[in-house]
Formats: sequence, C-alpha cells, structure tokens
Amino acid sequence: MDDEIRKRTQETAKKLFGKGIKMDPPYLMWKEFDRDLANDLSMFITGNLYSRTVLTLPERQMAACAMLAALGAADELRLHLNAALNVGCDPKKLAEVFFQLAPYGGMPLVNKALEVYREVLKERGEWDGFRKEG
Repeated sequence: MDDEIRKRTQETAKKLFGKGIKMDPPYLMWKEFDRDLANDLSMFITGNLYSRTVLTLPERQMAACAMLAALGAADELRLHLNAALNVGCDPKKLAEVFFQLAPYGGMPLVNKALEVYREVLKERGEWDGFRKEG
C-alpha cells in the first residue's frame, strides 16, 4: 500500500509541479524540519487527496487557486497557479476566478491575486499570449 501511495504521489507531483515553477515547493522546507513528517504530508496531500478522481486535477487547481487567493496566500498561490497551468487550466478562467473574489473578499484580494498571476505568466513566458487572447 505504501509503495502504491508513494508512486501516486510522485506521478501527481510531476503533473502539477513538473515545469514552469520558479520557486522551491514547500515540501523542501518541510524536509529541513522533519523528513518523515514531510513525506507523510506529501503522500497525504499529493498521493491521496490530489490523486482522487472526484474532481479532475484542473478542477482541484481552480479550487485551490480560488481559496489561496481568498486567503491572500501569495506564495502558495504562485505555486498552485503554475500547477494549474501545468495541468491545463484555462488561463482566462483562472483570471475570472480572481475577479469572482470581489464581492466576497474585496478588491485588495482581487488585485493581489491578479498581480501574482501576471508575475507567474511572465515567468513562464505566457503573458504576451494571454494579453493577445483578451
């Protein structure tokens, strides 16, 4: 069972975080403090939760991005925006998710989320293409 979860963890992590990310994932920091706990957390989050099939990976990433934006968690949002784009989330829909924050969290959260998103798109070399589509 442990080998199966470890394999799912690695496969899912590769899909989510395999390209475009210009930052270290939090997992590396967790390992500095407690390697065993870091592995347990990673296997639970990525191997069990993210590999479930009730929601697709793009749907999970849209939800994660919306929640992180609502929390104002910019670093985690940056990580999950990259993951969302890696698994095929529509870039325009991600922007729309952030505009949807306005009535619930206010414009400061919308502005911060869009700022982080623009930075991610620029880092990935996708900003110009995004602007041309709009």
